[in-house]
Amino acid sequence: MAITGGCLCKAVRYEVSAEPVTVRTCWCRTCQYVSAGSATVNVVFPSDKIRITGTTAEYESIADSGTHMFRAFCPTCGTPLFTRSDARPHLISVRAGSLDDPEFGRPQLTIWTSRAPSWACIDPGIPQDERQPSAAVLAGKA
Repeated sequence: MAITGGCLCKAVRYEVSAEPVTVRTCWCRTCQYVSAGSATVNVVFPSDKIRITGTTAEYESIADSGTHMFRAFCPTCGTPLFTRSDARPHLISVRAGSLDDPEFGRPQLTIWTSRAPSWACIDPGIPQDERQPSAAVLAGKA
């Protein structure tokens, strides 16, 4: 079964032919900017298992972890869609809000809790990391 999604205006669509590697909620300051004040929910897939149709624009920056990040969005409606990093080129993160079925976006880990504001709603039933987790955690092996 393919996992599908896209942007608000439907100009960009994607299809993923793999199950998520992990799903993370991220409270880093950059994600708070990207999400207009809250955390982002990122569904991580193998980058070679996603097919994207339509044109995206990309913003390049340095994350709180020091990693070079590339954030793709729809240039028409502005929907944030994907994030990838130079540190993990084999993975792509899909913004959970862009999934056709949001149930695939159930978080398994909350990261950068040290950057969350005092009013943040952080599920105590999900493992947490104050900063960026190790590569083993990202791969679901720790």
